[in-house]
Amino acid sequence: MRKIAIIGSGSWGSALAIYLGNKGEQVTVWSFAEEERDLINNEHKCKFLPNCVIPEGVYCTTNIQEAVDGAELILHVTPSKFVRETIVKYKDFVKEDQIVLMCSKGLEPDSLKTLDEVIEEELPGIKYGILSGPSHAEEVSIGIPTALVIASNNEEVKSKVIEIFRSNTLRIYTSSDVKGVELGGALKNIIAFCAGISVGLELGDNTFAALATRGLVEIVRLGTAMGAKPETFYGLSGLGDLIVTCSSEHSRNRRAGKMIGQGHTIDEARKEIGMVIESVDNIDVAYQLAKKYNIDMPIVDSVYNVLYNNLDPREAVNTLMTREPKEE
Repeated sequence: MRKIAIIGSGSWGSALAIYLGNKGEQVTVWSFAEEERDLINNEHKCKFLPNCVIPEGVYCTTNIQEAVDGAELILHVTPSKFVRETIVKYKDFVKEDQIVLMCSKGLEPDSLKTLDEVIEEELPGIKYGILSGPSHAEEVSIGIPTALVIASNNEEVKSKVIEIFRSNTLRIYTSSDVKGVELGGALKNIIAFCAGISVGLELGDNTFAALATRGLVEIVRLGTAMGAKPETFYGLSGLGDLIVTCSSEHSRNRRAGKMIGQGHTIDEARKEIGMVIESVDNIDVAYQLAKKYNIDMPIVDSVYNVLYNNLDPREAVNTLMTREPKEE
């Protein structure tokens, strides 16, 4: 039995705790909320996964040092906008023989940096990896077969993650393209939000397919400009995650976009969903990155204008459809 620390008690952090706890690992979850701590410890429940049972081997604490001390693997599972400030809370407790595994998907709003860059700045020299891929928390927590990818430049990290995570319901692939895996997981949320808008507008399968396909093109453009390998975006952390996030009602990004398409405000969408919507937090970041790298991203431009410049979603669709013809 190994001690695994999970920093964050949201739906994905709790799903990973359930999965690893059921595998027999000693799991300590850190939560900033006493209410969530008590729910996990006293009732073995998660507020974000109401139909799941937290295994006996999972313990939750609001003391971040208690969570990190002695852990063989530290899983960081907070919203992307809180990654840096949370790492700062535990960085002084991390030892050189511990591995940090970033399980969050997103970009840092103020700096426009990927989360691996945040790790390298706050935890220089630490062994780390990025875990990503098509993985709804609701399905992982009940043992639905899932495939993920661990990206790292450290072979020990990849081997350790495979050793700890692999089972007959979870298959782990490896990658050395840390930047590509990061960006695939972050940018697909934005396209899923747009796909949700198309669903809310009742535009049909043709529109949905066009958005997902051309959205992937925009992801590849920006990703390669930022140093990623183009083929990474056609794997689990790119196309795979894009498919599952665009097409499923489990996806809070798609659900939020759908509400916008139906005429709701983003504040109403946030209230209804009740959890962080990574796409909304990252649309401005992607827009700024496209300008920084001089990348043509018309879908990102359009959804940015919907959210920040009051562009009507139907007018955004019309603008996209009437652009000058070009080779695919």
